[in-house]
Amino acid sequence: MSTILNENLLLAIPLAPLAGSLIAGLFGKAVGRAGAHSVTILGVAIAFVLSAVVFFQVMDGASFNATIYQWMTIGKTNFEVGFLVDSLTAMMMCVVTFVSLMVHIYTIGYMADDDGYQRFFSYISLFTFSMLMLVMSNNFLQLFFGWEAVGLVSYLLIGFYYTRPTAIYANMKAFIVNRIGDFGFLLGIGLLFAFAGSMNYGDVFAKRTELAALSFPGTDWGLLTVACICLFIGAMGKSAQFPLHVWLPDSMEGPTPISALIHAATMVTAGIFMVTRMSPLFELSDTALSFVMVIGAITALFMGFLGIIQNDIKRVVAYSTLSQLGYMTVALGASAYSVAVFHLMTHAFFKALLFLGAGSVIIGMHHDQDIRNMGGLRKYMPITWITSLVGSLALIGTPFFSGFYSKDSIIDAVKLSNLPGSGFAYFAVVASVFVTALYSFRMYFLVFHGKERFRGPKHPESPMGIEAAAHAHDAHAHDAHGHGHGHDDTHGHDDHAHEPHETPWVVWLPLVLLAIPSVVIGAIGVGPMLFGDFFQHGVAFDKVIFIGANHPAVSEMAEEFHGWASMGLHSVSGLPVWLALAGVVVAWFLYIVRPDLPAVIKRAFGPIYTLLDNKYYMDKINEVVFARGAVAIGRGLWKEGDVVVIDGIVNGSARFIGWFAGVIRFLQSGYIYHYAFAMIIGMLGLLTLFVTLGGK
Repeated sequence: MSTILNENLLLAIPLAPLAGSLIAGLFGKAVGRAGAHSVTILGVAIAFVLSAVVFFQVMDGASFNATIYQWMTIGKTNFEVGFLVDSLTAMMMCVVTFVSLMVHIYTIGYMADDDGYQRFFSYISLFTFSMLMLVMSNNFLQLFFGWEAVGLVSYLLIGFYYTRPTAIYANMKAFIVNRIGDFGFLLGIGLLFAFAGSMNYGDVFAKRTELAALSFPGTDWGLLTVACICLFIGAMGKSAQFPLHVWLPDSMEGPTPISALIHAATMVTAGIFMVTRMSPLFELSDTALSFVMVIGAITALFMGFLGIIQNDIKRVVAYSTLSQLGYMTVALGASAYSVAVFHLMTHAFFKALLFLGAGSVIIGMHHDQDIRNMGGLRKYMPITWITSLVGSLALIGTPFFSGFYSKDSIIDAVKLSNLPGSGFAYFAVVASVFVTALYSFRMYFLVFHGKERFRGPKHPESPMGIEAAAHAHDAHAHDAHGHGHGHDDTHGHDDHAHEPHETPWVVWLPLVLLAIPSVVIGAIGVGPMLFGDFFQHGVAFDKVIFIGANHPAVSEMAEEFHGWASMGLHSVSGLPVWLALAGVVVAWFLYIVRPDLPAVIKRAFGPIYTLLDNKYYMDKINEVVFARGAVAIGRGLWKEGDVVVIDGIVNGSARFIGWFAGVIRFLQSGYIYHYAFAMIIGMLGLLTLFVTLGGK
């Protein structure tokens, strides 16, 4: 028999990080650095422990779906804060709080010398609160506020170094691009509210069959199709799907811990979570599912290509995130919601591991992020090396690692799908296996193996190399004018005095703790999450679960599943594993055996490299179409709407009042005979009126 979860227990989960955020943010100077990180880590740790307790209770059949606070009532509509906790929510709560806890601990070491220490801890705890409110919501109003809250805090975190122009540009870009997606998201919510008459998930889902029978007013489009596509446009912005992906790579301007927290495990997966939660609606629209699948396929393949040419270690991982989000989206389009959520979970661990590993390398390399200036770090940073290798193996889908089980399941689900666009999607996700292995192990070999390139001059095209060249030019100019100071400019040549080193325990401990689930969580979860009854625990909507009832790809996969060990062994006969191996071998050959070849290939394929280097010119297209278009619309509204209409009404009424007052003031002369004359004229006028009316 199912039980109801304790309301106070659920309230404590989001409120604990919020309390930590408020203390660190408002009283940061009073509590100091140690106080700030202690109170925020305590708050997130409490949230994680309680989330784990809730998870096990949900697995025992408990659930919760009720209003916590009623904000206001308009007519028959209630606007509420409420929680819906079932197996999907419980799993998301555990992932969010665990990754957030690891990031909080890691931040102690990474941000040790930063002036904004307390402010950063306040932000990341506030982000954790916002994300928890999003995933725990039981209505569209709370979902939207949580959605916007994570966007706002990500804006603050991406622009954390607010004195850097690049950081300000990046956070504004993220904010504006997400507003485009959020506009579609709001339209989708509005359509459902207008025709279902409720903001509550359960009420809307109960009317899903009626909504599917309706047409969008004035067209022959299905209402539910339009609403679902609008909702997914919101997911395209938040989960960085093509063409609204352009903000995520630039967001690497923020400190590395937020790259792991926001862009690996939490905010960017909010769109995947939302579509999964809305699966009862998406299941009734094949058009919407095909749209989702094709967008995901484009993102998975073409964003992977961009990862091959990146030289900033964080940007390589960022484009990897884009590609993996594309995989999750393809699974959603194939109606394999449980598979998408499974990859969301496994990806959270190994991608957070890779981001934090990249941050550890950056610390060890004295904040040089260019992988062309690295090499041979394996013997200097052994813990970072082995954990990064684990993350890379999980990412490329190595059998028995966590990423293998979820990625392989996505490929199988797409193969079994019969929706329009599934053929292209299958090609995209299979080809992406090779591409992922190539860029992942390109980064791995350049960073941890091969020649130690950090001892000599920096690569001339790297940021530090360009800066060194500028310094050398300035020194030469000074010498030419007789103003030298008698010493060589050694900028870019003095790294022999700064050996790479392993990072402190507060940095490498989270790497180890994230590496463990990156290996084992896939084998543990694949059976119950994909082919068991995991998602039937604590369901609140009369067993409306996201198993893809109308598109039974997962059901067909279940017939071939005989356990995690058999799945891993059987994969050796499949194409994806050999494509992944081929990608690793090609990366090894190009960057270890023949490191001269990449430059030759770059020259041979110059136009393609230019296209990739300019990111398919999507930034320029967005700037011309969206940014300039938005400016033109804004200017038009200002000139025509504000200046002509609004100012015309306001100024016109002011001018009329002024003219009327100017006429009336002549009657206020102060002379008694003028007033007497006015009274006489008034009396004559009234008498004339009365006589005329009386005569009638």
